[in-house]
Amino acid sequence: MLQTCELWVNATTAGEFLVCNALVTIAGYGYRKSKPRASASDGTMWPMKQSLFVVEDDPDIARLLRHHLEGGGYSVRTFLGVSGVLDEAIRSRPVLFLLDIMVPGGSGLDLCDQIRYSEVLAGTPIIFLTARASESDRVHGLERGADDYIGKPFSPRELLARVKAVLRRFEPAIPIAVRELGDLRIDTGGMTVTVRGSNVATTATEFRLLDYFARHPGRVFTRDQLLDAVWRDTAFVTPRSVDVYVRRLREKIESNPEDPRYLRTVRGAGYRFEVPK
Repeated sequence: MLQTCELWVNATTAGEFLVCNALVTIAGYGYRKSKPRASASDGTMWPMKQSLFVVEDDPDIARLLRHHLEGGGYSVRTFLGVSGVLDEAIRSRPVLFLLDIMVPGGSGLDLCDQIRYSEVLAGTPIIFLTARASESDRVHGLERGADDYIGKPFSPRELLARVKAVLRRFEPAIPIAVRELGDLRIDTGGMTVTVRGSNVATTATEFRLLDYFARHPGRVFTRDQLLDAVWRDTAFVTPRSVDVYVRRLREKIESNPEDPRYLRTVRGAGYRFEVPK
């Protein structure tokens, strides 16, 4: 029988450990059974820090990122290139990836694609941190599946704030319901989307946006209204982000993204979700 308990890290001073199974909250997804965690033999336990994976080829910047992120309360694993990142992530399940784009052994953009196509990691938030900071670069990064995009040089305080903002976006639970709308089936309990009987992978932000639209069919939302409702932490995102996510959802749920049936553009206003007749 599964014992439910908090998630803790190994004690560093005790020589003996007691193993405990746990149900762990996955940000924005609910619960999964954790790997066994440990406590000291005297019963003392320590809260586990959230793990972040950082891919950055400059050792000095990698050390700076580790310093500030660990100072913010996170556990940080750094990689100087893309080699081995995906396999290690599948084993240890970080809560967020912070990726440079131009790194040895491949591209941060390609690694982002691999994460999004991974059955295990697809919903994990991704932030790009890169010197490629033009508007077209930012839009391209978001279209590839990133949840935020930060240009270099960067403010460590702003970086930490944006990491926290993205993680907060993934935390609140969505009321459990199953909505069947035309060929679309949205299961908020399992956070799954089915289109014409086939499962469609979405990120947590994509799912929240689609679910919000589906809960308000026929209503027109401005981009600012959607930012407030779905993103909430709007200091570091722009209305253009909504366009990117709507485009990505159309590619996943519409038979013809250029002539959408569900996510309709209302020119001069915003977007409206319609249930096909």
